[in-house]
Amino acid sequence: MINKTKISLVASFLIATNLYSQQTSLDEITISSATKSEQKLRDVTSNVDVITAEDIETRKFKTVVEALNSLSGINISSNGGMGTLTQVYLRGMNTGNTLVLIDGIRYNNPYDGSVDFAHLMINEIERIEVIKGAQSSIWGADASAGVINIITKSSKDGTHGSASVEYGRYDSKISKATISHKNKNFDAKLSATRVDTDGFSAISPKSNEAKDYEDDGYENTTVDLKLGYNFDDNNRVSLAYETIDAKTNFDDMIYSSDFPWGIDQTASANSYARTKTRNSIASLNYENKNSFATTNIYTNYSRFKNETKTEVGFNDSKNKTDIKEYGIKSTIPYLNETSSVTVGAEYKGFEDKEDINRKYNSKAIYITNTNKFFDDKTIITEALRYDRYSDFDNKTTGKIGIKQYIIDELNFSSNYGTGYNTPSFIQLYKTAWGGNPDLNPEKTRSYDIGVEYKGFSITYFNTKVNNLIQWSAGKNENIKGDSRFKGTEISYKNSIIDDVFLNLSYTNLSAKNANGDKLQNRPTNKFNFGVDYYGLKDFHFNINGEYIGTRQSVNFDYNKPNVETGNYTIWNAVVDYEINKNFSTYLKLDNIFNKDYQIVDGYATSQRAAYVGLKASF
Repeated sequence: MINKTKISLVASFLIATNLYSQQTSLDEITISSATKSEQKLRDVTSNVDVITAEDIETRKFKTVVEALNSLSGINISSNGGMGTLTQVYLRGMNTGNTLVLIDGIRYNNPYDGSVDFAHLMINEIERIEVIKGAQSSIWGADASAGVINIITKSSKDGTHGSASVEYGRYDSKISKATISHKNKNFDAKLSATRVDTDGFSAISPKSNEAKDYEDDGYENTTVDLKLGYNFDDNNRVSLAYETIDAKTNFDDMIYSSDFPWGIDQTASANSYARTKTRNSIASLNYENKNSFATTNIYTNYSRFKNETKTEVGFNDSKNKTDIKEYGIKSTIPYLNETSSVTVGAEYKGFEDKEDINRKYNSKAIYITNTNKFFDDKTIITEALRYDRYSDFDNKTTGKIGIKQYIIDELNFSSNYGTGYNTPSFIQLYKTAWGGNPDLNPEKTRSYDIGVEYKGFSITYFNTKVNNLIQWSAGKNENIKGDSRFKGTEISYKNSIIDDVFLNLSYTNLSAKNANGDKLQNRPTNKFNFGVDYYGLKDFHFNINGEYIGTRQSVNFDYNKPNVETGNYTIWNAVVDYEINKNFSTYLKLDNIFNKDYQIVDGYATSQRAAYVGLKASF
C-alpha cells in the first residue's frame, strides 16, 4: 500500500503543476550529445535533462553526483562519504550501462566497467546533458541506458578570473581557481579544484552515529586545461586535458574466523585501507566549417590508474587501463537548413596494461539524420550504427524518435532504440574474481513516450535487457531471458509566481532481472523538490530535498536476507548573498533535520552539516 507520506508528496506535486506558471525557456540551450551534432533543445526528440551552470550555482552542488541526484530517472547509491564507491542508476540500469563523457571524452573504465563518479567534482561546468534511453546507435557500447555528457566552460572574450573557498563540517575544505583569456585567434582556460576533508566512517551499523568511529578522509585535486586557436573563421584546432588525482581512506571488510566476512571499525585496524586514483583524459580536435558541412577530425585519450591497499592485503589491487579513440564526422545541413545529417567513422582501442594485460579494439561507422516538417512542428530523428569488434560479435544498432508540437508550448514525443554493452576485462578474464571468458554482450531494446507543457513533463519508459550480466554461483554469468526496467518520470520546473521558482520531480521504477527478482539499491519511488525565492535584493534562498521510497540492499551480514534502507526524507537549504559585482558569499545546510538513514546497508551517510563559502571574480 502507498503510505500517507507518498500520497501527500504526489498530491503536492500535482497541485503545483496546476498553478499559474511562466514557461521556462530552454529553447536557447544547445546540446551536442543526442545526435553528435549541435541542436537546439526544442529540436531533440530524445528524452533529455539539462543541468545548467545556473542550476549548479543555485544549489551549490559540490559533486556531479549531487547534481545528477536532483533529476528524475536517476538514483544514487554510495558506500559512505566523499570518494567512496558511488553508483548512478539511469532508469534503473547499472552504472556501466550509461556512457559518461567529459567534453565528449569517454570516462567509462573498461577494466571493471565502472565510472569513477565519486571523484567528479563540480569544476567549471557549463552544463550536464543527460540523454535517456538506448543511445548505442550514436555512441556504441556503454550507452544502452543513455549518455551523460559533462560540458566544461570555455573562455569568454577578454581576460577573466575567479577564486572561491568553502569550509564546513568534517573539517571539509574546497578551494577553486580559474583564469581564462580569449581574443580573435586564441583562447585558453586553466582551472583547478582542491578538496580535502576528514570525512566520516564509511562503515557504521544502522542506528549508530558515524561520529562514534574513526574518520575516513578524502583528498582530490582536479585540473582542467582548454586551449584553442582559430586559423581563420572556418578552421580551428582545440586541445583539452583534465586530470583527477584522488586519495580515499575507507573501512575494509576483513576475514574473521568467527564471521565469514568480519568487519572491523577501529581506526588502528583500518587506517591503512586506502585507494589512490589518477584518471586523465585528453583530446585534440580540428574543425572545418564551410558552406557545405562542418567536419571534425579528432583523437581522444583516457587513462585510468587505481591502486588499493588494505591492512591484510586480501582486497589489494592495482590496474592501469587506456582508451585510444580516433574519429572523423561531418554534419551536413540540407532542405534550406531545416534538416541535417551527420556521418562518421571511428576507431577505439581498449587495453589493460598492469593487471590483466589484455586488449581489444572496435571500428564503427554511423549516420544520424534529423528532419523538420510543417513549419518545424514535426521533428523526426533516425540513427544507424555498425560496430566491428576484434573480440566480440559485430553489432548493428538503430534508433528512431519523433516529436510533435501541437502548439508552441505543448509537444508529444516517442523514441525507440536498441543498444548493447560489452563485458569488462575483469568480467571476462579475471577468474579469481569470477571472470568468465564465455560472457556475451548485453542486448537492449527500449522505448519511451512523453508529453511536455509549460515546464511540466511526464514520460513512460520501458527497457528490456537480454543476457544481463550478473554474479551467480561464484562467477559472472549472462542471465537468459529479458530483464525489465520500466517506470514513469514526472517533472515540473518553472516560476509559479514572481520571485518564486519551483523544481519538482517524481520517479516510479520497477527494475527486475529475468528471474523476476528485484535489483538492489533502486528505490521504487523517488521524489525531489526544490523552491527558490528571489524576492529580497541581493539575496537568494533555496529549500530542497528528496524522499526515497522502498529500496532493497544487500544485508551487511551476508548470511542474512536483503534488507530495506528506504522510506526517508532529507531536507537541505542554501542562502546566497551578493556582496557586490565581484564578491558573493553563501551558507549551505545539508540534512537539516539530522536524519539517520542508510543508502547501502551498513554504510554511513552524512549527519547534519553546514558549509560556508566565499567567491571572488573579475
